[in-house]
Amino acid sequence: GLEFLIFKNALKQFQKLTEKTVTQKRKERLGSSIKDDDEIDYDKFYGTTKTLFGPEVKDHNVKAFFRKISNNLDARTEWCGIFGCFIGQNGAMSSQLKEKNMVFLVSEKQQITHAVVKKQDMIMSIVKVPHLGFTVTSSQKGVLTIFINLQRKYLFSCPFYFHQHTAWITGCDFLPYLKCVVAVTERTIIVWDYKSKGSQNNYFVIKPMENWLLYICTVTMSDHLAKDNILMGDKGYVHLLNVTGDHFRLKQRKVKNHNFSVKHKLHDDWVLKVKYISDLNCFGSCSSDSIHSFVLDNIKRLQDSL
Repeated sequence: GLEFLIFKNALKQFQKLTEKTVTQKRKERLGSSIKDDDEIDYDKFYGTTKTLFGPEVKDHNVKAFFRKISNNLDARTEWCGIFGCFIGQNGAMSSQLKEKNMVFLVSEKQQITHAVVKKQDMIMSIVKVPHLGFTVTSSQKGVLTIFINLQRKYLFSCPFYFHQHTAWITGCDFLPYLKCVVAVTERTIIVWDYKSKGSQNNYFVIKPMENWLLYICTVTMSDHLAKDNILMGDKGYVHLLNVTGDHFRLKQRKVKNHNFSVKHKLHDDWVLKVKYISDLNCFGSCSSDSIHSFVLDNIKRLQDSL
């Protein structure tokens, strides 16, 4: 509507204001700036920003934004910073995030933590499962979590902690047929049945993998077979793995001499990301390989090798 067009135009004007301010600061550092009516000091930056966005912008957020672009001319800036949507320097959520913000139509933002999460941990991947209302996350030090949005009223979280031989989790995804979470560490594949009660018998591990696994994604096909297909990347290879309910009979399964996975070498360096494209029945593979940095291949070639 009209309000959206007005706000969109204000964003364009604010971007021009920011770019002009940064350009001016660069000239000042080179000693070539000229004092004139077009000079943008803090008062002018503040006044223009308030004119563009009105009372939704708080004084301390404008000051913090101006200080950021003044102190670090190469810093990445996001316009939402002037509305207080950023992480404070101490790593904690800014208290301003709880204030009503009409721009985002959100009355409150909340930080969710778990006692199981270790300090200095980091989130490695976030996967959305729209048809179940799930968001799955994996942390480097072994925390898998499902966030369930129940009727958009509150968020229920279901964490699972996996720690074996100090293995770091490098990625995760959701298996649509088995309705389980799958994750990879450097040498291990974990399948977590979050629906099963008890922490001892609700997962199984496939190991050992030959090379470090850096990425994983599920493949949704229309063959209607009772299995899930998984794509994974390691040092130069893309793996296709079939997982069925029969694998849950063993808590740990050796991958050597198996018949449910196949790999294909596509790069001369690490595979950083792999993604299945259903419309093409192909998968794309990205690598740090300077010659073959991106490969698009038909997944049927991998399936025929199984």
